[in-house]
Amino acid sequence: RQMCIRDRRWIVDDAQKFISREIRRGNHYDGIILDPPSYGRGTNGEMWKLEDCIYDLMESCTQLLSDKPLFVLLNSYTTGLSASVMSYLLQMTVGKRFDITVDSQEIGLPVKQTGMPLPAGSTAIVHF
Repeated sequence: RQMCIRDRRWIVDDAQKFISREIRRGNHYDGIILDPPSYGRGTNGEMWKLEDCIYDLMESCTQLLSDKPLFVLLNSYTTGLSASVMSYLLQMTVGKRFDITVDSQEIGLPVKQTGMPLPAGSTAIVHF
């Protein structure tokens, strides 16, 4: 399937609140890119900790996907969320609704002195 990007939204907001609003409005998206923080606090003192909140966020994102989505991309810079954990998470959320394949891998920064990558996180993409 060829992808044509016409309408897109860049959200720098409380993602969970935005997603809940969009679900209530009946809106759906063909693609979702997530780059959530490891830790944060909301304006009313709410706490966001990736390891505790990511499953619920992905469950909500699954509801927000159209009937024929193109992709879901999830990045993480939290050491506790390895590539295999992210793959499992996406299979257990998006994979409940769709027949998917997940590709995941570590993100690394090249170190000139050693020639080896410095682990910096993980990324995973869902293919439909």
